[in-house]
Amino acid sequence: MTDLISRRLRYAREKSGLTQAQLSEKLGFKDRQTLAAIEAGQRKISAEELLRAIQVFDLDIDYFTDSFRLVGEGTFSWRADRKMSESMLDKFEQSAGRWIATHRQLGEDQGIRTTILQKTLPLTAHASFEDAMAAGDALAAEWRLGTRPAQELERAIREMLGALILHVDAPKGISGAACRLPGLNTILINRNEPEGRRNYDLAHECFHLLSWDQMPPEHTEQAEADHRGKGKQKRIEQLADNFAAALLMPSPVLGPIWDARGNKDIHLWLNQTASDFLVTAKALRWRLINLGWLAKADQLDIQEARLTANGRPEAEQRKPRLYDEDFVRRFHTAIETGGLSVRRSASLLGFTIEDLADLFRDYGLPVPFDL
Repeated sequence: MTDLISRRLRYAREKSGLTQAQLSEKLGFKDRQTLAAIEAGQRKISAEELLRAIQVFDLDIDYFTDSFRLVGEGTFSWRADRKMSESMLDKFEQSAGRWIATHRQLGEDQGIRTTILQKTLPLTAHASFEDAMAAGDALAAEWRLGTRPAQELERAIREMLGALILHVDAPKGISGAACRLPGLNTILINRNEPEGRRNYDLAHECFHLLSWDQMPPEHTEQAEADHRGKGKQKRIEQLADNFAAALLMPSPVLGPIWDARGNKDIHLWLNQTASDFLVTAKALRWRLINLGWLAKADQLDIQEARLTANGRPEAEQRKPRLYDEDFVRRFHTAIETGGLSVRRSASLLGFTIEDLADLFRDYGLPVPFDL
């Protein structure tokens, strides 16, 4: 707890733009060294001193003491509609941070180890689009994603990157996000989006997790933006788009299918092939253009209004279960072992107790409490 309070006190001070000397004066310390020792975890802060800090920053005590909350750690990059308000996005980010922090804390309580090692792509913002596509092709082969990569990608990201993937009910306009957090990188996917969109967002956010250090993404990027143009951030998103398309539609897999298309109407071929790959027909069209396989004359013949496929036909699509099996099991174990109360669990998820029971049933887990 001392380390937690120390880190958060320092973060609150730095966020407020105060020096150690300035905050020391406000807290009534005789010198700066006392605060320096507290922030370094070398001295415990007393209850009276913590109360004064709460008053100085106008914060609640949970800000400093709640381990089921992300404070001063975890950097998000959201894919959201341009109409999404900052206040709504901030509110949802706080909820997402609580889910991630809770998952981490329950894992620590249950002796589940994580790794701080981060796998990275050998790419920078100066890489070419061909480099990004080649990286996507190579990773699809390395991870053995097979002939339908979208179907295996979620499993591979969990196993190969140790990342948490949560399917969530996000406000309309938010399609997903990546969260950079040492030991628990996370991808959030809006489970209410069409299947093809979800898969593309997953591959796109995978790129950000693999390249965050050398190419940090912006806090918010437009989910339906045209990333063509100049500028470093546009360049990063262009690389992410090319990588994601290659990861979901590797050229060694897509090539033979393209060569065997015959004289089939291009719209029918795009829609059917996109459904087979569980992607959008629009994404498939751009993949062919970027590979140089679709001639300019053919591009002009394509009517976007006829590109209707978005993953499998809607009647065959099934919305993913809420959150993630490991995430839900940690809550289940915590309740069973007395590590977390039923009401606290429900509150952390923004649920009623009945909702929590339904969540456990969805994952085939016995409800560990009486209704």
